[in-house]
Amino acid sequence: MIDMARTTGTKAGAAAAKTVAAEEAAPATPAALLAAEGAPIDSGKVASIKAALEAGTYKIDAQAIADRMISLDLPEASK
Repeated sequence: MIDMARTTGTKAGAAAAKTVAAEEAAPATPAALLAAEGAPIDSGKVASIKAALEAGTYKIDAQAIADRMISLDLPEASK
């Protein structure tokens, strides 16, 4: 860990160092753990989409995308 008080030569630096140390010691929330791990990536699906794009055969269903976006935004509208 960087010694902020020594690096900046200020009391504010020491306070920042204490804050950083407290954050490092705090237990991680599930959201923080997911963010640290990164999004899960389905390499097989990425490869198949990439191949379809390169071949010019990838079809986009704009209506399905719009319907899904609306259902995520307005759950009561999809009932």
